Amino acid sequence: MSLLVTGSIGIDTVTTPLGKSESCIGGSAVYFSMAASFFSPVRFVGVVGDDCPFDLAKVFSGRDIDLSGLEVRSGSKTFRWKGSYQGDMSQALTDAIQLNVLSERPPIVPEHFRDSEYVFLANTHPALQIQLLEQLKKPKFVVADTMNCWIDSQAEALRKLMQRIDALVLNEGEAKMLTKCDNLAIAAQELVKMGPKAVIIKKGSSGSISLDKDGNWVVLGAYPSVNLKDPTGAGDAFAGALMGYLASADRVDAQSLKTAIAYGTVTASIVIEGFSLSSIASVSKSAIDKRLNELKTMTEF
Repeated sequence: MSLLVTGSIGIDTVTTPLGKSESCIGGSAVYFSMAASFFSPVRFVGVVGDDCPFDLAKVFSGRDIDLSGLEVRSGSKTFRWKGSYQGDMSQALTDAIQLNVLSERPPIVPEHFRDSEYVFLANTHPALQIQLLEQLKKPKFVVADTMNCWIDSQAEALRKLMQRIDALVLNEGEAKMLTKCDNLAIAAQELVKMGPKAVIIKKGSSGSISLDKDGNWVVLGAYPSVNLKDPTGAGDAFAGALMGYLASADRVDAQSLKTAIAYGTVTASIVIEGFSLSSIASVSKSAIDKRLNELKTMTEF
């Protein structure tokens, strides 16, 4: 089934205790698409400035990613992010950010993309996410991501968005912030009451929990990675594998969502083992399946 993502393309500079990557490719739509392409064709919608140094056609060479929704905007500059990690690398510190083209109007969804059935609205202003969603005809399953700055400054727009999506993906801190509840299980229940049919809360190295409107819980630990180098993009890769699997299966029942979360978990564990896309770009689908089977063995009792 058709899978569409709209999100950022960025020029990242990342520093971790294990090294530094200068002006590397990043952005939510990039990590999402790379991960999702192991499972499903991807329709890519995003915008860069005419200063963008990356050729996305080469970045995604050999993968079924349709870039006809990519806009190169003349006179604009590409989104830039400079971040660092310390200690256990559980949290990114934003050292500098230049929104550039992301502070302008959103890209236009091409006409031949508007029948997309599975849709991921990567993190951006919730009003822009709604604008992008309104360009689509009748999607079957829409998932959105968000972050703390929108929860803090755009709560009303975010709540409107939550009434129009099927699932929300966010991290533990954001879930607590949005619901004003420190108990994560109760926070998940409150989030489902706000509109989405399901909520998936990422807990970093502690895995994730999910709850749907029928009361089905999924509690899954992280795959134990011993080669952590750069956590950037792990959450977007998690979402990419999750949505890619659901689109390929063309099912969104409780069991399918559970399997999708597991695929997201192990795919994210690969991304963090290299800077930028270096690790995820060099593995095969069989390597992802191998980790899925290992995770299944670890969590069975």
